[in-house]
Amino acid sequence: MTSPAAAPVPGTAGAAAARCAVLDDYQGVALSLADWSPLAGAVDVRALRSPLRSEDEVVEAVGDCEIVVAMRERTPFPASLLARLPRLRLLVTSGMRNASIDLAAAARHGVTVCGTASNGEPPVELTWALILGLARNVVTESTAMRAGGPWQSTVGADLHGRTLGLLGLGRIGSKVARVGLAFGMDVVAWSPHLTAERAAEVGVRAAGKEELLESSDFVSVHLVLGDRTRGLLGAPELRRMRPTAYLVNTARAAIVDQSALLRALREKWIAGAGLDVYEQEPLPADAALRTLPNVLALPHLGYVTRRNYEGYFREAVEDIAAYLAGEPVRKLG
Repeated sequence: MTSPAAAPVPGTAGAAAARCAVLDDYQGVALSLADWSPLAGAVDVRALRSPLRSEDEVVEAVGDCEIVVAMRERTPFPASLLARLPRLRLLVTSGMRNASIDLAAAARHGVTVCGTASNGEPPVELTWALILGLARNVVTESTAMRAGGPWQSTVGADLHGRTLGLLGLGRIGSKVARVGLAFGMDVVAWSPHLTAERAAEVGVRAAGKEELLESSDFVSVHLVLGDRTRGLLGAPELRRMRPTAYLVNTARAAIVDQSALLRALREKWIAGAGLDVYEQEPLPADAALRTLPNVLALPHLGYVTRRNYEGYFREAVEDIAAYLAGEPVRKLG
């Protein structure tokens, strides 16, 4: 099998240089959005643009590397994979949390794991792009304009005076709430440990999960994936939603039972969904979620902005330089 095309950084190659692979650089921007020159001569950096779909592909692509830079959770690093990468010594992930890296296994194999800062505003903004796109049928109407179709074929849903239900009121959910309030929406929130006092600090009302699902016109997911939140929204929960309501998920796909979601969309339990996360990414070309008419689907763009990428790769360079100096920074685990 041929490894994905790699782009070298000029001036970094050398017999004594440590090998570094930047994974999943889908847009081909990793080497241009940061200054990698501080690593010149010490590190031979290459960027891989194609997804690595199996552990065998990862081993073939980066088995010669001492350093790997991972983009979020695009390529998992479970214990089984880490055992097959004996040369790996430093694994850098964008963000300071990555559930797809087995930190305990990394420690056992002598792999240092470091992270970077990540901005919370981009997923907030994308959440509202999905909500507004759904509410005003933006894709349908824009497509009709381009194709010479009907002039005004849909009637939009209002935001003002409607209810926005937030599952999660943390760093991202609280920012989404403030925008909803600015639109004149009634905002309610739920999470396993949310208190009425915390909700009031954001200017919203705490509600029970069932009440939130039954009363909301838009339900948006902003929870961390874990044992308590995996499959949180299954068929019973989706049936509680209004047939005119929309579900938006920019958090993690597994928080919503995917088979139940497909049924809810096909059978019109809910009006539609705005999705940016999927259990398999990239989403297969024949996946139903790509074609259902009541789904607004995006290819996991929540964190994909220039400011975020510049921060990721700038701090990845810092992490590598600090590790080589024997003083690693932003260590995880």
